[in-house]
Amino acid sequence: MSLVNLLRKTCRKILFTTPSHAQRFFIYHKLRNLYKYDISETEAYNPQEALSKAQKRAAEIYGTKSTEFLTNGSTSGIIAAVLTCVLAGEKVLIWQEAHPCHANALKLAGAIPVYYNLETDNDFGVPLAVKPETIENALKKEKIKAVIITSPTYEGIVSDIPALKALCEKYGAYLIVDEAHGALYPFSDNLPESAVKIADFTVQSLHKTAGGLNPTALLHCNCELDTTEALKLISTTSPSYPLLASIEANINYLNSKRGRKNLENIISTIKTLKDTCTGCDFSGDDVTKILVKHPKYSGYELSKILFEKYNIEDEKTNEKSTMLLCGIGTSEKSLYKLFDVLRHIK
Repeated sequence: MSLVNLLRKTCRKILFTTPSHAQRFFIYHKLRNLYKYDISETEAYNPQEALSKAQKRAAEIYGTKSTEFLTNGSTSGIIAAVLTCVLAGEKVLIWQEAHPCHANALKLAGAIPVYYNLETDNDFGVPLAVKPETIENALKKEKIKAVIITSPTYEGIVSDIPALKALCEKYGAYLIVDEAHGALYPFSDNLPESAVKIADFTVQSLHKTAGGLNPTALLHCNCELDTTEALKLISTTSPSYPLLASIEANINYLNSKRGRKNLENIISTIKTLKDTCTGCDFSGDDVTKILVKHPKYSGYELSKILFEKYNIEDEKTNEKSTMLLCGIGTSEKSLYKLFDVLRHIK
């Protein structure tokens, strides 16, 4: 039985178990259905078996050795990956400006950080892709146990993961890819290649672009190590089964004909609108990250105009450009409104 079907079952037992709302006492009535489906590992249910089957099915969909469901964001996936492959005192190569969870993972593992920097795109003010030679130079100088790469970056810049994996194999290091912003990549040939079948560990955030609830995410593993024990160290023993079921449903949707068609429509619409929006410059490897620069305004000025005058909120802005994030829930109507505004801003 799937997690989704499990939650559809109605328990007729009188519960003297956790959760103490007993699926009938709704303190916040607007979330009534969430309370109804909030279950625990009691005799009334067998959610562990359903979760195991859902994760195995997910691994088949992604083509990985294992795929773990995460309900504490990509942060928990990065930490678990580091705890799995790194011992105290060993060195890990990380980007100087990476998400804080990268450095925090090393602290928890007792590992030693070795930093690398990225060059900046001067036209758009965003970090560029990781250069393989940068990583190889570090691997030559230090005994590195693992390398953490952020790809794509927040702004949709993608690194050459196959080349970086080859280098890690050459120097005996594990490759961990923070693909938090690339959860849609495995489901379209019109998006960059995903790291899920290449890297030793890949982490994806379903809630960022793939339509998932905050903070659902995935940890994919393709090496001989098992992430289960590491996840136990940092995860609650009382997981949210509604969130876990939403992950299962999310993956099934993305992998369905309907989901893939929806994604291709979004990609096609963005590409068409970009071609017609001749008054602005666009950049980035990921079409779903609309990284835009206006000839007459700084990134901050453009962001302010979009927000205050047109009720459009962007995801991230710097002095030179603005990035508007699109995902599986982005509507065609919203895209047409955005590009109409970009064409006519004076």
